[in-house]
Amino acid sequence: MSERELLEAARLGDEEAYGTIVGLHRGDLHAHCYRMLGSVPDAEDALQEALLRAWRGLPGFEGRSSLRTWLYRIATNACLKVIERRPKRVLPVDFGPAADPDDRPGEPLVESVWIEPYPDAALGPAVAAPGARYEQRESVELAFIAALQHLPPRQRAVLILRDVLGFSGAEVARVLDTTPASVHSALQRAHKAVDERLPELSQQATLRTLGDAALRDIVRGYVDAWERADVDAVVAMLTDDATIAMPPISTWYRGRDGVAWFLRGWPLEGRARWRLLPAGASGQPAFGHYLWDAATSRFLPHGINVLTLHDARISEITAFLTPEAFRRFDLPDEL
Repeated sequence: MSERELLEAARLGDEEAYGTIVGLHRGDLHAHCYRMLGSVPDAEDALQEALLRAWRGLPGFEGRSSLRTWLYRIATNACLKVIERRPKRVLPVDFGPAADPDDRPGEPLVESVWIEPYPDAALGPAVAAPGARYEQRESVELAFIAALQHLPPRQRAVLILRDVLGFSGAEVARVLDTTPASVHSALQRAHKAVDERLPELSQQATLRTLGDAALRDIVRGYVDAWERADVDAVVAMLTDDATIAMPPISTWYRGRDGVAWFLRGWPLEGRARWRLLPAGASGQPAFGHYLWDAATSRFLPHGINVLTLHDARISEITAFLTPEAFRRFDLPDEL
């Protein structure tokens, strides 16, 4: 059946036809909700709400806009409602100052305020959409998602719809019930705010500059150093002002000495045993970290570590201590 035939069947109450036609857009809608909200579970909840609203509203869909535009309108509004009732999501480096090198890591924050990584496998093609400013993987990098969360919600929506998804100004105006002039004004303000927060090079540009061979060397070196609990080898891979953060713990450390002190005192102290598996996360080099558990004689999930690179060195290690997220990245429950 063509999309028009599927749409007509769905409008008449055919749930299977609705599932088929929504399936064509579901992955992109999920990524859109994630960019808006910075959280995979929040994105899943917002998308489910949006698809339910779309199903209920489908009989009244008159085709004045494309189905794609109509679905993004519903999903965007669902995200805006989520944003109204919960705090802004951030990374630890935006939550508070770096800890002193002698400070112990604090307790995890119960409140959900942290940005989370996004599974690369859930993304569409890596290239940019026609008319877009950012390519797909660039638009889920941690720095980009963190910058988006600092924008007012409607500015955030405008930038994502226009510069990531490639909607025209007129289409964005229809999605947000505003005028093309207002969209243009919001987009200019959003560009200025985001550009002030983003690094000079995106991670995608950095990875292309490095090349596959150099990236493989970095990955092998990181895995080997961590599994040998070799703090000096890890630190040798860092930039001078490198950071390490561990959401949901708000504590983070800056500089080689601070990172080394933390590694020696906690994750890489003498008795710890680790295994690492590559994980496609946020368009950046990432790993599932498994910690040996003597009680079960297994390596169990501990965290998803996402690396940010500057040239051929690591400038940020963001360790998301969320074992429950491993299945999103197709990582096994134990080793």
